[in-house]
Amino acid sequence: MCGIAGLVGLDLGAEQARALVEGMCRRMMHRGPDGGGVTAHPDATLGMKRLAIVDLEHGEQPMLSADGSIALVYNGEVYNAPRLRADLERRGVQFRTRSDTEVVLRLY
Repeated sequence: MCGIAGLVGLDLGAEQARALVEGMCRRMMHRGPDGGGVTAHPDATLGMKRLAIVDLEHGEQPMLSADGSIALVYNGEVYNAPRLRADLERRGVQFRTRSDTEVVLRLY
């Protein structure tokens, strides 16, 4: 099972917030040995340790929107992601990965 960590709404500064969330992620390494990452935005810092189930090579999280304005971390599987993805592709949406995480991000 993946692990998610984060800080929201604390006035710590980007470097301190990132360091704290990186420390949280290190403590839950056993929850997601397949990867992980941290992203910092002005109001929130999010971290993830990933247990890869879908798109083993390219489903890194936190996943950012193309312009970097949205960051997504979640633990789960979208069972109808292939159908949702096909619908979005018919509408002209282009994907960078095969991850259901990107489907959720694009739907948002």
